[in-house]
Amino acid sequence: MPAKPPIHAVILAGGAGERFWPASRSRRPKPFLRVVGGRTLLAATLARARSVAGPDRVWIVCGGDHARAIRAESGLPARRVLVEPRRRNTAAAVGLAARRISAEAPDAVLVVLPADHHIPDARAFTADVRRAARAADEASVLVTLGVRPERAETGYGYIQQGAAVGRRHPRLHRVKRFVEKPDAATARRYLRRGDHLWNAGIFVWSARTILEEIEVHEPALHRALAPLDGIGRRLPRAVLERVYRRAPSVPIDVAVLERSRRVWTLPVRWHWSDVGTWESLASELGVRPGRSRVLGGSVIRDDAGGNLVWGRPERPIALLGVEGLAVVDTGDALLVTRLDRSAEVRELVSALKRRGRSDVT
Repeated sequence: MPAKPPIHAVILAGGAGERFWPASRSRRPKPFLRVVGGRTLLAATLARARSVAGPDRVWIVCGGDHARAIRAESGLPARRVLVEPRRRNTAAAVGLAARRISAEAPDAVLVVLPADHHIPDARAFTADVRRAARAADEASVLVTLGVRPERAETGYGYIQQGAAVGRRHPRLHRVKRFVEKPDAATARRYLRRGDHLWNAGIFVWSARTILEEIEVHEPALHRALAPLDGIGRRLPRAVLERVYRRAPSVPIDVAVLERSRRVWTLPVRWHWSDVGTWESLASELGVRPGRSRVLGGSVIRDDAGGNLVWGRPERPIALLGVEGLAVVDTGDALLVTRLDRSAEVRELVSALKRRGRSDVT
């Protein structure tokens, strides 16, 4: 039976996944990698989206470089793969999807999903999204899913939850504030206090409500999106080009959520990871002192353990007396980094781009 209210899933697949270099590249970004569970992160996200919305209400927003590959992997019809002519961050992607879907289904509730996260418990995920969808529909609010912290993580943004909203919507809370990535001491304090959640970047709202809030809090984006009104199912390329030339480049969190007074959060209990760095992947795969994981290639010796290795069959790898490393060999590039510094890989990719090294980025 279809969910009530009608839910449409919107997968955002425009990110570059630069912290996963050199495995993640502009021509084959992170959502296309098989890193957990034997299937690509995009395929796993599509399965979750279909479990919530059904197969005919799944949409993807992506860039032109990957549109063909995404259509092939997803099996979605062309009209439900919304191709951005240029990167403008998540507020523009959300606004485009909301305008496009509301043209077909004015009462639709959207669940917005990053394309590259890992959530093992699909059943619990589906139940919580549907709970959030009911609240979004009935109360005309923006719901963000918050994950109970498992550690004092400094790489995530946080949500400070406020008072419970009431018995009609159990487990939902108002949001006091959003906090950007804290330092280690602050993250430890949040963990002790228990009222801060990891911001998973998974949002649930009606198309109508998010467009109203964009108009109020990000009027430049609202004006940029105006040419999409009344165009129906077809998105003329010239119109979309004009929209994206004018659209500001800003995350939806900054554009709307941090400013709106209509934001609730649903604290969730299931495991979640953005698999954002080699360190977080190592944690997902159970790497620990004395225990390594090999995702590919031939490791002829690893006497200390505690390493993550992504290699190639034709190039044997030997690790002597080292631990806590990520060793990633893609043939044309080799990365060796301490796992606890793998978040800095993004800076390395930026440096390579400045040098014009498009061959390895």
